[in-house]
Amino acid sequence: MSTWSTIPAEHQDLATHVDLCAQRYQALDQRMESLELKVDNLVTKVDDVKSSIFTTLITTGGTIIVALIGAVFTIISHIK
Repeated sequence: MSTWSTIPAEHQDLATHVDLCAQRYQALDQRMESLELKVDNLVTKVDDVKSSIFTTLITTGGTIIVALIGAVFTIISHIK
């Protein structure tokens, strides 16, 4: 990460200072936009993973319930 430094002419000329500040703010704005895009992509990926995990849990839970019901019916049918 770089730190902003001033140049000697910036101390003497307000117009130079204003121009350099505008360039610095433009660079910061570009970096912020890039960061926003990365965060948006990360949020999308997290949402996809959450959806996938939810589907897996529902499928696994359903399979366990069906297996338990099958086991109960098997036990009941062998008792008689």
